[in-house]
Amino acid sequence: MAIVEVVKYNGSPDVFAWKFPNSELGTWTQLIVNESQEAVLYKGGQALDWFGPGRHTLETANIPILNNFVNLPFGGRSPFTAEVWFVNKINSLDVKWGTPTPIQLQDPKYNVFMPIRAFGQFGIKISDSKMFLTKLVGTLSAFSSSDIAKYFRGTYLAKVKDDISEYIIKKKISILEINAYISEISESLKESILPDFSDFGIELLNFYVNDISVPEDDSAVMKLKEALAKKAEMHILGYSYTQERSFNTLEGAAKNSGSGSTPVMGAGLGLGMGLGLGGDFAGAFSEMSKNIHTNSPKECPHCRKQIGSEYNFCPFCGKDTNLIANQKVCPKCGASNHSGLKFCGQCGSSLIKTCIKCGEAVDDMQKFCPHCGNSMVKRCSSCGSELENNLKFCPECGKKADGDSNE
Repeated sequence: MAIVEVVKYNGSPDVFAWKFPNSELGTWTQLIVNESQEAVLYKGGQALDWFGPGRHTLETANIPILNNFVNLPFGGRSPFTAEVWFVNKINSLDVKWGTPTPIQLQDPKYNVFMPIRAFGQFGIKISDSKMFLTKLVGTLSAFSSSDIAKYFRGTYLAKVKDDISEYIIKKKISILEINAYISEISESLKESILPDFSDFGIELLNFYVNDISVPEDDSAVMKLKEALAKKAEMHILGYSYTQERSFNTLEGAAKNSGSGSTPVMGAGLGLGMGLGLGGDFAGAFSEMSKNIHTNSPKECPHCRKQIGSEYNFCPFCGKDTNLIANQKVCPKCGASNHSGLKFCGQCGSSLIKTCIKCGEAVDDMQKFCPHCGNSMVKRCSSCGSELENNLKFCPECGKKADGDSNE
């Protein structure tokens, strides 16, 4: 029967528990435990003793409890069957974790559902070798950091989802801004996950969230980022979404050559962009609006008929159309007078139109006296055509006008 002389383990630091493959041991066997290790001797599934760093000889002086199981004699070599486990007690700080599938959450700021991913790493240390071997390792021959990540994946993923959801939903933080709170989330996760590791003899040294991200190829993410980029552009240029929509509407109308509202809409577009985009645009589009206004119809101040803005003299009454605002034309001599005057400054005639029947003042535009109903229209006594007050001859039949003939 082979009797092992030396028992030791110099494997990878990623391995937290390793069982010596040969269980055929003997007294005087040398057990070598490295500085970062602890060895546990098992017999019949029961832990008999723990060995710290150093060289240990397996004999009754070192493991007196073993004599109760195998009846070891004093002073002689004796074979026996037992298991030796090596437990790595270094601080392992690079255990990786990550969400295998995106977590669907609603962004509280933009009210859209977006998938998020999170990943990071955590650090652990075996604090209780017996509890760790009994509750977690069991009958496995080895237990590595990847096994720990696999065993606790359900635990930390549930905690990660809950904590990130709390920060996003309860604290009203946008998913696109969540990375600013990674330190707080990491501390919160460590506190919530710590008890789950402690129950298995593992001390959780830290739990870091390295990044919380959204898939760049997701349609909801792409649309939101496009909208935010557009908003930033409008903010830089100095106009709002409502103004932009107005600009687009006005521009579309201005380009539609079949629309009768094209000149007005084009002017609105010019003025709107002039107001929103600065002085240079304002000047250019203001000039455009002036040109449009210049080509619009105007009213003759004498006969009140609509004529083209290019006419200096009315084609209906033949009078000067460039009458200054707030002036009144004398019905007798045609001179311009201030609207507040009662008599003409050129001929002295009354500028107040009165009804020849009742003598009450009547507005120039009224054709019947509002007081007595008498007609205020001057007509030719020969052909009955309507005459302006200042005409001396009828433009229809040429007969001389008979003073005031509106009776």
